[in-house]
Amino acid sequence: MRWILGVAILLAISMIFGLGLMAYAMYALMAVIGGSRLLVNYWLRNLTATRHLSHTDLEEGDLLTVGLTVRYTGSIPMPWFLVEDLLPRHAIVSRPPALEVEGQRIFLSMMWPRATRLLTYRIQCHRRGYYQIGPAVVETGDVFGLYKQFKMLAEPGFITVEPSIIALDGFDLASKRPLGEIKMQSRLFEDPSRIAGVRRYQLGDPLNRVHWASTARTGELHSKQYEATCIAGVSLVLDLHPDSFPAKDEPIRSELSVKCAVAIANAVHLMDQQVGIVTNSVDAAQRMKYEGWDFDARTRSAARKSAGRIDRDPRLTPQRVRTRRGSEQFQQIRHMMARSEKNEGLSLPALLFEIQSELPRDATVVPILSSVTPEVALALGNLVRSGYVVSPIVNCWDEYEFAQAAGLLLAERMVAKQLKSLETISQICQEQAYPLF
Repeated sequence: MRWILGVAILLAISMIFGLGLMAYAMYALMAVIGGSRLLVNYWLRNLTATRHLSHTDLEEGDLLTVGLTVRYTGSIPMPWFLVEDLLPRHAIVSRPPALEVEGQRIFLSMMWPRATRLLTYRIQCHRRGYYQIGPAVVETGDVFGLYKQFKMLAEPGFITVEPSIIALDGFDLASKRPLGEIKMQSRLFEDPSRIAGVRRYQLGDPLNRVHWASTARTGELHSKQYEATCIAGVSLVLDLHPDSFPAKDEPIRSELSVKCAVAIANAVHLMDQQVGIVTNSVDAAQRMKYEGWDFDARTRSAARKSAGRIDRDPRLTPQRVRTRRGSEQFQQIRHMMARSEKNEGLSLPALLFEIQSELPRDATVVPILSSVTPEVALALGNLVRSGYVVSPIVNCWDEYEFAQAAGLLLAERMVAKQLKSLETISQICQEQAYPLF
């Protein structure tokens, strides 16, 4: 637009003062600018691209190969074009980076008529998450640099990088362990496969409870007594509120909480016990749908195209995998953890208030916390007073900070375990924790 305005002014001056040579030059320049615009638009109309991802579901440490095929179907040679495959800024500028690019994702070349170019690069996935690959933005223009135009090619692809599984050596589910079977003090449930003794028949006992051998021997009806069942399995409660994590410790501290939750879920699942999880995080896929594609919009049209739609804001809805047995439980938890991001929607006390009625009483509640305030301790204490067995894990490196958190939890009759690093996860699962009643 500036070029056109400048040419128009110079053309007007040349016509006023009768400068024929300048007027001729301005006419030639306008023809060049107009022709450039037509050529650039023609080149971009005939330029397409497709993206190929070697995988869409990966694990931490895996290598992703990305191929971008650029096709030009026009009959006029394109002198130059620059194509860049965009990646999420937060994933490549963080230290250490979540995604590390190996190779070249910015490509400069010319295109002959009906030619094809292949741009290939690799991405090393260092951190779990849900990431957007693309779109590709191509830039081209005339050889004089008078006119340039951008176009978005190859809609983005999405990959899920699942957290790695930490083997818990020596892990065992034994009596009175925070992640194992804790004998209930009130006999709310009984295990018909475990006979504890025989007693006299009481009115209302079903016939399948009658101990016929004792009845025949004594001549009086006797009923079987069963042992009380045990609390088995785990309901994980993971706090991913941003205020719980100091900025100086991120993203290491939040990733440690996620890895701990995945490791515990895997161990309990392998023991064929029920497991589930609830967290106040947000699903990255839903966030992208709500906020739009995560990339730098180079043009107004690209920005409009990047806008997504959603019926309602999902950020106040907790994510959960209900506590139950099943072969698919762990994979559901792992997949959900891969896409979970910190979220300001629900604090931990608000989360506990919302999901308390849905927590099964025959499973240990294991909160994984990074910050313990009096409000958090009181909310967990309400679970204890409601009859739940609660074994909190505090993700904390500083001993003084952990001592303060443990004191608040102990006042609410809970014994906390300290999560310092990945190496301490196995130790946490092996140590015994005796809930105070």
